[in-house]
Amino acid sequence: MKKFLPFIILLSLGCGGTNNKIVNQNPDDLRRLTILYTNDEHGWMLREGQNGGAAQLMNTWIEEEGYVEDGPFLILSGGDMWTGPAISTWFKGESMVDVMNSMNYDAAAIGNHEFDFNQLTLLERSQQANFPLLSSNMRSESSGEIVNPALPYIIKTVNDISVGIIGLTATEADDINFPENVAGIDFIDYQDVLYEIVPQIKSEGAELIIIVGHICSFEITSLVPLAKELGIALIGGGHCHETVSKIQNGIGVMEGGSYLSAYAKAEIDFDIITNTVVDIDVSTHNNTGLTKNSVVDSVISIWQGQMDSELSQVIGYVAQNISSNSDAMYNLITDAWLWSYPNVDIAITNTGGIRADMPPGDITFETWVGILPFENFLYVIDITGEQLIQNIPYYVIGGMTTIPEIMLIDGTPIHPDSVYSVLVTDYIYSTSEYFQTADPDPLDTSIHWRQPVIDWIQSLNTNIDDPLDNYLDYEPRQ
Repeated sequence: MKKFLPFIILLSLGCGGTNNKIVNQNPDDLRRLTILYTNDEHGWMLREGQNGGAAQLMNTWIEEEGYVEDGPFLILSGGDMWTGPAISTWFKGESMVDVMNSMNYDAAAIGNHEFDFNQLTLLERSQQANFPLLSSNMRSESSGEIVNPALPYIIKTVNDISVGIIGLTATEADDINFPENVAGIDFIDYQDVLYEIVPQIKSEGAELIIIVGHICSFEITSLVPLAKELGIALIGGGHCHETVSKIQNGIGVMEGGSYLSAYAKAEIDFDIITNTVVDIDVSTHNNTGLTKNSVVDSVISIWQGQMDSELSQVIGYVAQNISSNSDAMYNLITDAWLWSYPNVDIAITNTGGIRADMPPGDITFETWVGILPFENFLYVIDITGEQLIQNIPYYVIGGMTTIPEIMLIDGTPIHPDSVYSVLVTDYIYSTSEYFQTADPDPLDTSIHWRQPVIDWIQSLNTNIDDPLDNYLDYEPRQ
């Protein structure tokens, strides 16, 4: 029979975070759980500037947070683990899962980018991982059942606390992935699934319930009242690359930034007699450590060596950093496509597909696998000038400009009734009903979208005395 204890309620703010405290009069019944949380890692196992550094982060957790493998800790991820720099992307996330295994992750939410290399690869990564991949709202369109390899939740006992961990995946995953990569899957409403899952996880013995979700802070905010109603203590997020730590209506809310440049931490004191949260504090911390954990670093070194053997060929030289969101980068990519396919009028791509800067120095295959990490191929579609004009504000453009007016790059006005041939990625085409309607029979060039860029840079024979910078167009086109 459970013993019920008197308590005093005290709300306060703690240094380095936010907490919600109940001071219990019998501290012998309290247990501490510390959750170390990352999200949107995107394969940044190596430190580059403020990004990455898995070995440094592991050392920080050990040295500053007191982490020990068998201690009162959970290491969790909010998803989007592997698409990013070449050391992860080239190996379709296998290297990143290896690293996360060495860091002792306990569970991870399935993010939208976990589908980048198709469902079979996601299954392979789940079989490789020493931790479960969670999504309670990833359901079969035909049966409504959880889709393999997702688990809706796990229950894990840590420091005498039975912790129920529920996974959520962004409901927009079906709209922002290649349709074939999420074929047969519905990503159902968060509230509906929590009403279903929470009673189930409680009936199986979960005492403390938390969410690892690939969901943005605005979505978390909308779930707080429901979390309060259902007895969920903490919601971890992801997807929008935010750094968040707050207590909202008594519920802990946190996100750990992105690219392993930071992490979030929750410290929960739990009364194992009354099964209540006595104190919860959430905070965020930058990954600024310089010392590497030797175990994690040894795993990274193996993959670094393999990547160097496959992707280290030098294709050119650039003197200055070219930002991923610069006009120079946009123009470089689209102009290279048109150079490769000169009979096409215009090239269109999306800013979201360009994922990294081009750093100064030698340009290698590795450089461009990191900048354009996705498995996209080029299509040619025929659309009218009117259809083009309606859509170009949302894209990066080549072969044309809107400054000072809408025209081809040679100054010829774009006429609404004329038909133009346009290069787009298969991703843009497959996720745009507008383009599909405009041209239901596109030409598949079978050209990988990064290949023309690599070919063009190689053709220039750039070097330290004649860098790529001399050949770039820095002028905006939109």
